[in-house]
Amino acid sequence: MSKILFVMTGVDYWTLADGTKHPTGFWAEEVIAPYEALKAAGHEVVVATPGGVVPTVDAGSLSPEVNGGQDGADKAAAALASISEIQNPIKLEDARPAEYDAVFYPGGHGPMEDLAVNAVSGRLLADTLRSGKPLAVVCHGPAALLAATDADGSNAFAGRKVAAFTNAEEMQAGLGGKAKWLLETRLVEAGVDVQVGEPWAPHVVVDGNLVTGQNPSSSAPLAVELLKKLA
Repeated sequence: MSKILFVMTGVDYWTLADGTKHPTGFWAEEVIAPYEALKAAGHEVVVATPGGVVPTVDAGSLSPEVNGGQDGADKAAAALASISEIQNPIKLEDARPAEYDAVFYPGGHGPMEDLAVNAVSGRLLADTLRSGKPLAVVCHGPAALLAATDADGSNAFAGRKVAAFTNAEEMQAGLGGKAKWLLETRLVEAGVDVQVGEPWAPHVVVDGNLVTGQNPSSSAPLAVELLKKLA
């Protein structure tokens, strides 16, 4: 049995270009699919957030529209409610990478607000990447990579192949034109090799110990790749 650290956003909003706070948090599917796959394989999950706050789910991720109807939405809500680890997170500041066999970052727009500028998270990401342990990140989770800078100011993930929520998807979702910045653009500016797949289709990229997914539908296939790394 392996022990996996889920690093999740601690905020329930994303500040847009005009200063308004868009309600958000983490995206349900991006937590549920990997969590269920890992637990089914007998692994342990520990959730960490900045300050140890209980993470907030983006209400939109529990809507019938993104869950194939009301039955799917009810199932997602029930699955999320059953994850006790979410209600009992540890402080990210207290997380010790050596105690975990893998690290996973789900998305939602929340990480664009807090993890993108969180130095503690950035060090954890850089240390995990260098350790060779599996590191999985999905959708807007790669915003956290922006805080992973080396001593010379360069990004620890520069040159690495990564999938992340794309500019096209952000525009199609309706928030791209309102955003302060776009994830794909910022990652490219940091030297990360963003591998762009078709909008909304599952797209997972494996680069050494780094496993990344482009969007919510990439969560389940990302979990498959993470399990291969843990085997």
